[in-house]
Amino acid sequence: MEIFIALLKTTRPRQWLKNFALMAALVFSGLLFVPGMFWQTVWAVIAFTMLSSGVYIFNDLVDVKADRLHPFKRKRPIAAGDLPIPVAVIASLGLMVTSLLLMQTLSYFLFLTGLTYLVMQIAYTGYLKRIPIVDVLIVASGYVLRVYGGAFAIEAHMDVWFLLTVISASLFLAVGKRRGERTLLLGSGITANVRTTLKRYTDELLNLYTAMFATATWLTYALFTFNQPRIIPSGRVLTLMSTLPRTLISEKLLMITVPFVVYGVMRYLQLIYERDEGESPERILLSDKPLMTTIAIWGVLVIGILYYVG
Repeated sequence: MEIFIALLKTTRPRQWLKNFALMAALVFSGLLFVPGMFWQTVWAVIAFTMLSSGVYIFNDLVDVKADRLHPFKRKRPIAAGDLPIPVAVIASLGLMVTSLLLMQTLSYFLFLTGLTYLVMQIAYTGYLKRIPIVDVLIVASGYVLRVYGGAFAIEAHMDVWFLLTVISASLFLAVGKRRGERTLLLGSGITANVRTTLKRYTDELLNLYTAMFATATWLTYALFTFNQPRIIPSGRVLTLMSTLPRTLISEKLLMITVPFVVYGVMRYLQLIYERDEGESPERILLSDKPLMTTIAIWGVLVIGILYYVG
């Protein structure tokens, strides 16, 4: 049981939250309540969760020596000796192979997406994480591939502005992660073992990157909502709205959600700069009540506008 718990910790369950990005195409394509499409996407999420878990174990195996010198990562099960290396190797290979086989049964292009993700992560662990800027692009690409994987699973169309929103948000989270890592390591007073790449990112440079991608995130989302197809004027809410003067009527109802995205970005920035919590985006999403509330309201509004109002 102790080995199983150690193995579970190594798969980083908190980071499974990232794999819900595969649901994005399902929601914005209007197919959320189509049973066949829904369960197809759920299986894709499960497959990607298995694949990413295998990659996390592989990453800890490769970095075990460096992690033992790290002020925080030395507590990871493999580095701490709680998870035997042979067990970790078998689990990593098993998860990777099983997930790719499952993706193959769901969609050939989902399989190619998973394979691309796997190759990129192996290259990242082996070498690319040592190259400034490239390391951030690889981290961000993981989110983009997840969204594409969900679209491939159900053969959904990807709106160009939605894709740009995903790319911007991914880069925003990746840069915030780097800033958080750098702050935590330098703040610990142990700089000898700080990854060389992190030393190449100055505070000023990371601040510029953060501001650039934060702005791009909410702006591209606003353009995405503005370019959404017009909502047919029927239904309870829209019938009521038809009595209003034309000055107050808008066919771009999804733009109502823009202020919540702006607040979410601003709140995330506050947590990055005020509390230095950007190192783990999933921890922020699961622990900060204002941000969780904002995401919940945004989700209800999106589903309500796309599936009920329209």
